[in-house]
Amino acid sequence: MNQDILVVSSNDIEGKPIQEYLGLAAGSIVKSRNVGSDIFAGLKSIVGGELVGYSKLLQRARDDAYARMIEDAKSKGANAIIAFRFQTSTIAKGASEVVAYGTAVRI
Repeated sequence: MNQDILVVSSNDIEGKPIQEYLGLAAGSIVKSRNVGSDIFAGLKSIVGGELVGYSKLLQRARDDAYARMIEDAKSKGANAIIAFRFQTSTIAKGASEVVAYGTAVRI
């Protein structure tokens, strides 16, 4: 997604010694569903299957949170992020927060 900063889920990067730990890099976004998708989701839940609208909404939310995390890491002078994770939580009925986070480092 972003070629000038390396992001890994591991705690180190093989062959790339970490020169400096710069702290937490994080990005978050809160997205809400619309009434139309809620109605469709209610109907879909009766017959089962993927809720495509929700899947697309959460993918966009992950992409936005990831991009914000990258910008936070860059603002700290990082050129890599280790121990990358996503976390999702429900904020209110119909609204979810997605957080992307990891440790900003210089390799």
